[in-house]
Amino acid sequence: MTKLRRVIALLGLCVTLPLQTVAQEASKASAQTQSQAPPRAQAPSTASRSETSPQTAVTVDGSEAMFTTLCALLAAGFESNISSDNWTAFRAQMRERLRQQQGPAVDAVRQFYRQHELRDPGATLSRYLWFGLVSGPAPAFQPVLRRDELPPEVIALFGFSELLSSYYQEQKIGDLWRQVQPIYNREIQGLQEPLTQIVYTTTGYLREILDPYGTRKFNIVVEPLVGRITNVRNFGDHYALVLSGAENVPQDVIRHAFLHFMLDPLPLMYPHAVAVKGPLYDTAAKAPRLVTDLKDDFPSYFAECTVRAVELRMKRMSPGEREAALGHNDADGYVLVRPLVTALVGFENSEPSMKRFFPDLVRSIDEKAEAKRLTTIQFAPADAGQSDEAAAEVIARPKRALPTTVPNDAEVIAALTEGERQIAAKNSLAAAASFQKVLTKYPDQPRAWFGIGVAAYLDHDAAKAKQVFGRLTAGEHAATGDPRVLAWSHVYLARIYDYEGNASVAKAEYASALAVEGGPEEAKQAAQKGLAAFANDKEVARP
Repeated sequence: MTKLRRVIALLGLCVTLPLQTVAQEASKASAQTQSQAPPRAQAPSTASRSETSPQTAVTVDGSEAMFTTLCALLAAGFESNISSDNWTAFRAQMRERLRQQQGPAVDAVRQFYRQHELRDPGATLSRYLWFGLVSGPAPAFQPVLRRDELPPEVIALFGFSELLSSYYQEQKIGDLWRQVQPIYNREIQGLQEPLTQIVYTTTGYLREILDPYGTRKFNIVVEPLVGRITNVRNFGDHYALVLSGAENVPQDVIRHAFLHFMLDPLPLMYPHAVAVKGPLYDTAAKAPRLVTDLKDDFPSYFAECTVRAVELRMKRMSPGEREAALGHNDADGYVLVRPLVTALVGFENSEPSMKRFFPDLVRSIDEKAEAKRLTTIQFAPADAGQSDEAAAEVIARPKRALPTTVPNDAEVIAALTEGERQIAAKNSLAAAASFQKVLTKYPDQPRAWFGIGVAAYLDHDAAKAKQVFGRLTAGEHAATGDPRVLAWSHVYLARIYDYEGNASVAKAEYASALAVEGGPEEAKQAAQKGLAAFANDKEVARP
C-alpha cells in the first residue's frame, strides 16, 4: 500500500446520487470579508468592479464521472460474487443490469479490470474512487489535476480515461445518469440539513468565515453504488467524502473531515511556531499505531492532533469519557491532543478566529512539561486492535517541508509569534517592536522584515511599506527562500501601487505574486482578485 492514509469507515446506506449543488448557507455570513485599508487613506470600494456569480466552498452533489466509473466497475465484475441480500434495491438492480451489458467497449473495460484487479477488493475500489473524484466531465473523463498532483492510485489506472469514454458513449450512460436523477436528488435533500448544521456549528466554534471564492473546496459526493461505506479523501486543497446516501448520516466522520478542511492549512501558515514542538513529535512518531504517513509529516500530524482536540471540546462528554479518549489518543501516538484540549479553553475565552489565535494556541504548549509526561506514556502495540476511527481517511497530500529562514532560536520565534499576534490585533506599534527585536539579532530575517512592512501598511505609512516590500521582492535581500513572504510582499506592493493609481505596476506585482513557486494559496487568491478587478475596469472606467 502507498503512503496514503487509508482506512475506509463504515456507514451510508440508501439509494443516492444527485446532480444538484447545495449552496452553503454558512458561507452567506462570510460575505462580509474585511479587507485591510491602504496606506494614508481609505481605499475606494472594489465591490462594483469585482462582482462574480455566487459560489460556495462546501457542496453536496452527485458526480457523473463517479457514477460512470462505478457503472464500469460493476459491469467488469467487481463484487460479482457478493450476495446482494443486504443491498438496497437500487444498487442490486443496477448491478444486474450492468453485468448484462455487451459491446466492444464493455469487453475492453472488463479486460482492463482483470489486468488491474488487486487481491484486496477494498484496495481495488479505492483506486476507482480516486479516479472518479479527480476525473473531469463526460465524455472525456480526463483528470482535473496535473500528473504530478495525481494520487498514485490514479496513476496506476493510466489509460482508463479513454476506455471509460468509449464505454460511456457505447452504453449511453449519460441517458442512464439522467434517468436516476430523481432518486439521487431525494438523497441530496436528506443530506442538506445535517451538513448545514455541521458546518454552522464547526465554523461557529472556530469563529471562521468560509471564503466562497477560494480554491479550497469541501465536497460530499453521493454515490449509492459504493455500498454501505463512507470514504474520506483529501487531494491537495480539495476534500471529498463519498457517501451512499442520507440514511444514517455519519456526522462524526463528516465533522472530522470538515475540521481537517478548516485546520490543515494552519501548521503550514505558522511553521516557526509549530517547529518548536518538533522534539515532542520525534517521540510521538515512534508510536506503533500512528498512521504511517504521519511519521514523516509534522504539519499533517499537528493538524490531526488539533482536529482531534477540537472534536473533544465540541462533544458533550463526561470528564471520565474525555479522559478515556485522551488516554486512547496518547496510546496511539497523538500525544499533542491532550495539551491542545487544555489550550483550547483559552481560545474559547478569547475573541480572535482560530486562524489568528493559532500561534498562541501552539505557544501555550509547555514543551518541557510535555516531554516529561511523554516519558510516562506506554504506546499501544501495533496489534492492539483497530486505531481510532477519526483517522478514517485517505490523504494524497504533497509533503511540504517547513521553511528554513526562521532560525532555531526560541527567543526569536517567540518574538515573531508575538509580532504576528499583534498584527492580527491591528496593533501596529507593538507588532513593529516585536519584529524589531528579531532584526536586532538577525538583521536580514525576512519574516521580521515582512512584519515591519505590514505594520507600516497598517499604520498608513505607504512610503515605508513600499520600501520594505520592495526590499523583500528584489535585490540581494529578496525573500527567495521564503515563498510566503515573497508572494505576500508582491501582493502588498500591488495594493499600494493600485491605490496610488499606478495600474501597470500593480498588475505586474500581482502577476509576480502568482508566479512565486510554493507561494501560499491565500496570496494567489488575493492576486487573482486584484487582477480580476483590473479586468472589470476595462468595462467601467476608474473614477
